Amino acid sequence: MTPQPLPGPLAHLEPLLDDYGYLSVGLLVFLDNCGVPVPGQTVLVLAAVYAGTGRMSIAAVMAVAFAAAAAGNTLGFVIGRTGGTAFVHRWGRYVLLTPERMTRAAHFFDRYGGRIVTVARFVDGLRQYNGIVAGTTELAWRRFLPANLLGAALWVGLWGGVGYATGDNIGPIYHRLLRYQNVLLVAAAALLLGYLTYRYLRGRRRPPSGQNRSGTTSKDDA
Repeated sequence: MTPQPLPGPLAHLEPLLDDYGYLSVGLLVFLDNCGVPVPGQTVLVLAAVYAGTGRMSIAAVMAVAFAAAAAGNTLGFVIGRTGGTAFVHRWGRYVLLTPERMTRAAHFFDRYGGRIVTVARFVDGLRQYNGIVAGTTELAWRRFLPANLLGAALWVGLWGGVGYATGDNIGPIYHRLLRYQNVLLVAAAALLLGYLTYRYLRGRRRPPSGQNRSGTTSKDDA
């Protein structure tokens, strides 16, 4: 049976995958995870679609993509650790990345860094640069490495599983996702706004430092 034509950006990557196979998956996923804007996620989905139609091995696709994603993000982290601070001080002001903003980012990563690294691959932009920012803000290796491996496994598992399950049905599913993507984006924005509002209101309800819940000053402050 002749494979169905691929939709959208998947069709543009088809010759690359046909010619270079697993090497193209590894290279694009690696670059995509260390700061280079290439279609790493798209080639992962396409390779999984190929696996779903019997043209590649899904186990090999996921193994190559996982190793490349973890290695790429680790390289970004090393780049951030070794040269990120110097870059910020010399060139950051030209891209609105001032030392003050990096200080705030460092505090944010110190508190939420592991969780950010884990989920960053699911957001374009964060996927490419979270390793570099984590390294620049000097997130500890012991926090970065397990979060990096977990994030790579979840990302590869999700998109590899989606591509493999759809197989030759990728065309209708792709167009359906395009139809509903705006609804999903609005829903995600509403959830984020709700969460930020909750955190803001919760912070306002907290009593000032040195004051108990009844509003009286503690004995230690008297």
